[in-house]
Amino acid sequence: MILHVKLTPRSSADKVEGWGVDVSGRAVLKVRVRAQPIEGEANSALEKLLARGLGLPVSDVRVRRGGQSRLKAVEVDGATPTDIEAAFGAPPI
Repeated sequence: MILHVKLTPRSSADKVEGWGVDVSGRAVLKVRVRAQPIEGEANSALEKLLARGLGLPVSDVRVRRGGQSRLKAVEVDGATPTDIEAAFGAPPI
């Protein structure tokens, strides 16, 4: 499953803030991490945070697109839309 994420690095805490909508009208999960966007640190922190929230191994969560962008496509193996909703709430769309 592909999860669209808006990532904010250099935050005061690692947390999932909830759902929003991007400019194209697509549901995006808003996430903040303390890590800096240097050498993939923020992406790695994102993968770990999402995996922990879904109860999956980190190896099942990978940033597939947007490695150097705030908007990312994250592939999550072993999770259904129901699992995503249970962990992070229902998307607005």
